[in-house]
Amino acid sequence: MMPRRFLLCLCGAFALTACASLTSRDEVGETARREAPAPDAWVMAQQAVGDVRVGWIDALRDAVLTQLVRDAQANNKNLQGAAANVEQSWALARQAGAALRPAIDLATDGSRSGVIDSRATDASRVTLGLRVSWELDVWGRILSGQRAAAATAESVEADYRFSQYSLAAAVANAYFLAIEAGLLEDVTRQSIDALTETNRIVAVRYDNGFGSSQDLALAKSDLAAARSALAAAEGARREALRALEVLLGRYPGADLTVRASLPPTPPTPPAGVPSDVLERRPDLVAAERRVAAAFNRLDQANAARLPRISLTGNLGGSSDQLGNLLDPANVAWTVGGNLVAPLLDGGTRRAQVDIATAEQRRAVAEYGQAALNVFQEVETGLDQLVVLRARNAALDEAAGEAREAFRLARLRYDEGETDLLDVLTIQQRTLTAERNLVTIERARLEQWINLNLALGGSWTR
Repeated sequence: MMPRRFLLCLCGAFALTACASLTSRDEVGETARREAPAPDAWVMAQQAVGDVRVGWIDALRDAVLTQLVRDAQANNKNLQGAAANVEQSWALARQAGAALRPAIDLATDGSRSGVIDSRATDASRVTLGLRVSWELDVWGRILSGQRAAAATAESVEADYRFSQYSLAAAVANAYFLAIEAGLLEDVTRQSIDALTETNRIVAVRYDNGFGSSQDLALAKSDLAAARSALAAAEGARREALRALEVLLGRYPGADLTVRASLPPTPPTPPAGVPSDVLERRPDLVAAERRVAAAFNRLDQANAARLPRISLTGNLGGSSDQLGNLLDPANVAWTVGGNLVAPLLDGGTRRAQVDIATAEQRRAVAEYGQAALNVFQEVETGLDQLVVLRARNAALDEAAGEAREAFRLARLRYDEGETDLLDVLTIQQRTLTAERNLVTIERARLEQWINLNLALGGSWTR
């Protein structure tokens, strides 16, 4: 009795020690947060502090865009693949935890035997039984593996959620690019209309002896260049539409209809405090869960160096007649247990611990770097919104002044007070100013979208 009691006490002591060594979620979170130092001062474009705007796509008040985002969420092929990865990762987590419960198998066997060239009667044998096996997870090896797989599944799920947000942002930005391309096409058409009128006036002046062949050639050259620019603008619009259609999971036929003007840029969203972003960004949540998985894999590797205790059992019958198979006289049972303790493995298990330790350090470092990258995205996004707002105001003024300068140049040319080259030069500056204004308005919307994505906002209400 003494050796058995000693063995039970020893197993109990090992179990308490192993359970105490399992890493808790709080310990994982604290270790990860130490690698993501938050700044004392958080640069904000406005003083309001609170949660990020919920439903930031809807905040643009564009019903067409909102519907396109929903279509993309339902039909985007990459997102469907990411969803399949989530299902697979949770199935792997269930598989990793299956060993925590006993395994029961039903086994049956039948045989017939005899002696060749003998008059002896052939013998038959049929067996049927249940086999039970169960490894006692005394040290938490299996539990740690299950926790690691579950943490990995949670990280994949968080990555999938961030993929949804990123897809919504990509659809919005592609939508704005398509609108911008259409607006630039309109600007080019207006330029062609103006150049066509200028070309008519020059031709009339030339026919009446008031113009030169040089003016006529310049007017025709600029008109031809504008028509080339129009063809390029039309191609850019079709290209933008095709890119948007691919995001929507549709055939890229460039037949999608978008609105004719860019929506106004909404107010800057409240950034909140750095710790909020760490908890709100799905990709950072995924990184933290990868840290948790690494901690649990280290626990699993440490526990694999300790003895394994398993229980087995069999219950079944054996008979030469099928009808007597379950007769109590033919049914037997066995119960057993075994303990396997590793002695020499050439350093395999020690190496597995070292590998898991290195993976743990890497996961923590990657989380810290990911957090710093997020802080950079938010800081840059807030700063760029201020910069783009100032540039938008300046370019709006520049476009207005260029339009006025072109109007005055046309009047002076009609009165013969300036030459055609000045008029055409000013017209090109006007065209450039109009194009720059359209581009900066689209850039402001794109930056607003990217900032909301950086802040970890949801695309649904």
